[in-house]
Amino acid sequence: MRGGSIFIRGRLLPLFVWIVGLLLLWEGTSWMLLHVVETPLAQSKLPYVHEVLATLWQYGGTLLKEGAATFGNAGVGFLIGAVAGASLAVLMSLSKTIEQLTFPYAIASQMIPILGLAPIIYGIVRDEQTSRIIISGYITFFPVALNMLRGLRSVDPSALELMHSYAAKPWAVYWKLRFPAALPGLFGGLKIAAPLAVTGAILVELMGAQHGIGVIMLRNLYYGSSHTYMFWSTVIVGALLGIASYWLISLIERLVAPWQPEYRPKGGGG
Repeated sequence: MRGGSIFIRGRLLPLFVWIVGLLLLWEGTSWMLLHVVETPLAQSKLPYVHEVLATLWQYGGTLLKEGAATFGNAGVGFLIGAVAGASLAVLMSLSKTIEQLTFPYAIASQMIPILGLAPIIYGIVRDEQTSRIIISGYITFFPVALNMLRGLRSVDPSALELMHSYAAKPWAVYWKLRFPAALPGLFGGLKIAAPLAVTGAILVELMGAQHGIGVIMLRNLYYGSSHTYMFWSTVIVGALLGIASYWLISLIERLVAPWQPEYRPKGGGG
């Protein structure tokens, strides 16, 4: 029970306060634009949040269905990119030669703007689902590879020396020492990449896909002020998908690596 109350006070309560604060700020800003600043077409630029939430509730089924399509493809690409990035990190930690041959190209690949790469991939593949997976995997690959490589090399030298003194085989060193040491770095990279993978999938959908939250977003943007509430509803759904992906990785991290300081109960006492 104590752990549950700590979680509520430490995580859920601050989150609730932030959400309520942001919604109130949004509502107040919208009111000021309309009645104080008297901005032309103020409601088409920043509508009242209660109207957006009402639209979100009314079309929740459609938004959930399209959001699931986006989240599913982003998830597949995320998993592929994570496995590829982690595998390359292990290979680079095993061999300096492999690192020198591959790491510069991995860095160079990140110099390509996603906004320019997405239409190229979509034009070549001509399949919205595959394009979303490729872009999401591409976004995921580098932060996972970089953070896991750092983690694999963050092992305490004295612990590594002790393993070698017992003539431990390389696989044993990795399994018992390097992989546990790399978990915080790995999950750090995953938490960075997960929301970006969702953003990448939405970006591909803006290129002309048939399904996904980005399609609904683009369609209502083209319709103009008469569909402002629906457009902002898709923006909220897109943000929630990114937040959900981050929370999911954080939950997995809590289960896999519970020894990390941020997951330990604060204060003394039983």
